[in-house]
Amino acid sequence: MGLARLSSIEDGNDFSIEYASWLVEHPCALESFEEMMKIAKGKKIVIFLDYDGTLSDIVPNPEEAFMTDKMRMVLGEVANRFPTAIISGRKRERVQDFVQLKNVYYAGSHGLDIEAPLDSTNSNEKDNKVVFYQPAIEFLPEKQKILNLLGERTKGIKGVNIEDNKFCISVHYRHVHTKDFGTVENIIFVVLKEHPNFRVSTGIKVFEIGPNIVWNKGHALEYFLENLEFGNSDDVLPIYIGDDRTDEDAFKVLLKRGQGFPIVVTTAPKDTKALYSLREPKEVMEFLLGLVA
Repeated sequence: MGLARLSSIEDGNDFSIEYASWLVEHPCALESFEEMMKIAKGKKIVIFLDYDGTLSDIVPNPEEAFMTDKMRMVLGEVANRFPTAIISGRKRERVQDFVQLKNVYYAGSHGLDIEAPLDSTNSNEKDNKVVFYQPAIEFLPEKQKILNLLGERTKGIKGVNIEDNKFCISVHYRHVHTKDFGTVENIIFVVLKEHPNFRVSTGIKVFEIGPNIVWNKGHALEYFLENLEFGNSDDVLPIYIGDDRTDEDAFKVLLKRGQGFPIVVTTAPKDTKALYSLREPKEVMEFLLGLVA
């Protein structure tokens, strides 16, 4: 018997046969918790998390994506027990402002701006020995030019919210009128045609623009494991929880390593490499709480 879900999927209007079928392939991590912990027994757990949609709810205004005090308390307890890192698409400093925990490691810009442990922390005692790794630092001047161009060319379009995430740019269109969406999309296409060193991907109501280099959240996960001296370990068990398309790169790394639990956060069926699922940040909190109970 696993941890109790905070809400039954049958109680929601979004319950469907399709979702029930999808759950067979991606079972709820709360209901599978005891089975997962049997696999984890005797192994060194390392926790990786996305921020938006995982530790905080997705909200209309990205600047108001605050995590709850209870989530912060639970996350702090988890980080005291296991090495813990947050890998977000946001600017690293902004995530640190949201989370406000010093015993957590952080990576921003989808893993392009990493604050990692300098040496092994098997004792789990964080002593501020960290190293900063920024594989795309040479692209900062060009990123700033792109940011300025996007700001100039979209200033007449109501609802566009452009977020500077240091090494990446997020163009939020949640509040853009349907008739203007194509215009926003075309502006991004034209700007990036002028700057082929950058590429665009899509997220939840957002275009994500970043350097066109071979680096993603999966590489960031591997970097953290290496710096924690778990890179070639047979007894490490990484757990990665995330809701975004960019988190799939980290899921793929865990599958390739044949270690750990990739967990997707979603309320609807979706293509994913995750082995388990949770529906919302409240269930993420319940899962994390189970780790330190």
